[in-house]
Amino acid sequence: MRVLIINGPNLNLTGKREKEIYGATGFESFLEELRNEFRDLDIEYFQTNLEGGIIDRIQAAEGIADGIVLNAGGYTHTSVAISDAVRATGIPVVEVHISNIFAREDYRHVSLTGPYVAGIISGFGLKVYRLAILALLA
Repeated sequence: MRVLIINGPNLNLTGKREKEIYGATGFESFLEELRNEFRDLDIEYFQTNLEGGIIDRIQAAEGIADGIVLNAGGYTHTSVAISDAVRATGIPVVEVHISNIFAREDYRHVSLTGPYVAGIISGFGLKVYRLAILALLA
């Protein structure tokens, strides 16, 4: 099984920025943990700060990935285009957020991609990626 993790804007700064919200572990080192834990999976990782990059990667995953773990960052709350890409794909998508988006600013309570994903996992730190993979395996 091939799982694609897509991280959006500013998630390349995980472990460096707002550690009280996003934690002190960088995503690259956490990714190694995931790959060690899920040795039977092919876990591909993509990060971009560009909205179009997220859209292109979702579209390119068709016929390649069996599931997508998507953290579109701030674009979750603003991008109709990413929402349309998620809706158009035939691949199961699990949306994740490191922080509890419902305990933050009001504008973060709305997910434009939410209606088109298999589920949303929010608020458990980097563990959300592990939980999303388990959900895709189920």
